[in-house]
Amino acid sequence: MPHELPELGYEYDSLEPFIDARTMEIHHTKHHQGYVDKLNKALEATGLEDKPVKDLLKDINNLPQDKKQAIINNGGGHANHSFFWKILKKGTKPSKEILQAIEKKFDGIDSFKEKFKEAATTLFGSGWCWLVLNEKKELEILQTKNQGSPLSENKIPVLGLDVWEHAYYLKYQNKRPEYVDAFFNVINWEQVNENFSKVTR
Repeated sequence: MPHELPELGYEYDSLEPFIDARTMEIHHTKHHQGYVDKLNKALEATGLEDKPVKDLLKDINNLPQDKKQAIINNGGGHANHSFFWKILKKGTKPSKEILQAIEKKFDGIDSFKEKFKEAATTLFGSGWCWLVLNEKKELEILQTKNQGSPLSENKIPVLGLDVWEHAYYLKYQNKRPEYVDAFFNVINWEQVNENFSKVTR
């Protein structure tokens, strides 16, 4: 089966006023759909058409050389956005498990937010900012360029923020720090905790 655009599971205006409905609609139906379409095109006649995108990104060294970058770019765009939509929701709070892990690693939730915001705002150009579990199952903050995936670095994403301009420019223009601050109001901590627990339990 070709890769398909996943449904959001909520309305485009569900994250207002922090992320506007028009941005969500364009981001989902145009940008993410574009990555899906180009990924399917890149996978044609490779024998990898049915391989899950996560597996493609975990094993990038074995991708066909002539299709490798296109699969990394568009497979990463598909996987990153599919992950991103799930960690967006208003009105949730960190559970005890993820909160304790963040406090242990970053000396508190406020300190974590400061460090995450710094990483998200200092990333040059387009890319993503992540909270990941590394090979030692320890939390760390990671930047990836363009549509790079933590999976390609043998790290498991727990939380991620799209800092491409298409994710925020209609509402925040060039004010990326304001967008990052707004993001902290729409983190689906229930999903973040589930992502963390799957790996650490």
